[in-house]
Amino acid sequence: MKKRWLSPLALIFALFLLLAACGGDVGDPSTDPEMIQLATGGTSGTYYPLGGEMADIISNNTDVSADAISSNASAENVMSIENGDLDLAFVQTDVVAHAVEGINAFDEPVEHVLAMGSLYPETIQIVTTEESGIESIEDLAGKTVSVGAPGSGTFINAEQILEVHDMTIDDIDAQNLDFGESTGGIQDGNIDAAFITSGTPTGAVEGLAASVDIAIVPIAQDKIDELVEAYPYYAADTIEEGTYNLSDDVETVAVLAALAVSDSLSEDLVYEMTKAIYENAEGMAHDKASFITIDTALDGIDIDVHPGAQKYFDEEGVE
Repeated sequence: MKKRWLSPLALIFALFLLLAACGGDVGDPSTDPEMIQLATGGTSGTYYPLGGEMADIISNNTDVSADAISSNASAENVMSIENGDLDLAFVQTDVVAHAVEGINAFDEPVEHVLAMGSLYPETIQIVTTEESGIESIEDLAGKTVSVGAPGSGTFINAEQILEVHDMTIDDIDAQNLDFGESTGGIQDGNIDAAFITSGTPTGAVEGLAASVDIAIVPIAQDKIDELVEAYPYYAADTIEEGTYNLSDDVETVAVLAALAVSDSLSEDLVYEMTKAIYENAEGMAHDKASFITIDTALDGIDIDVHPGAQKYFDEEGVE
């Protein structure tokens, strides 16, 4: 039988299709936007003020302008990137890992969300008042407790912490409030406690501590160990004495804050944004900026890293 050979033009076309299938993972520089919105979280949390400083850094050190906007934080931010409504956002590493797997708050795996890099520990703070009588997780049973928006990182943290204490959301009177509403509710006596996942000190909690004597509910070491074993993206953490006028250290857990980015952005742009943030973090005024270092930029990252960010990390020898 006579062999049929592809013409040179057909070979070029086939090669193009192969390369597109294998390497066309991110956007082309010609399609990069001139303006990027950096989605953060509620205005009373850590994401929003830190995001404002990062937006300025991006605007001053790259070819795009950036604007920080408030949002309902991690879960919403992930879906906004997936749906093409956003290009860049703050996320918790645990939440974005769930999104890629398509579990918990996510019905299906997301396909267009990549990591830019991790930032700082986000401490799970279970806030109440000294007068509440709440001294342990078990004491939350039957109490009115804010757990954040359904599907949010804070909500999932609350579920998992209650789980290792043989409790569920149904064991509390759960309220879906943001950080400012939570601390306001505690101050007004409308709620007893609140789960707040945020870098410490958190502005909303500082505001509450200025008006009432607060307490942070500790997590016992055996429960910390159980939680970390079940969900490895957690780590033991300590809220130090003096924070919020606390008289003693409080043992708890943390996840990591990170930046997620759309795969629609080009390698060149994400490289420049990553470089700008990590090389200018020392100049930011926020307390959490001191944690943003190139050495820890891949800590807790359990999803694919954008090729632009990975290029920068490779140049800097980050593993």
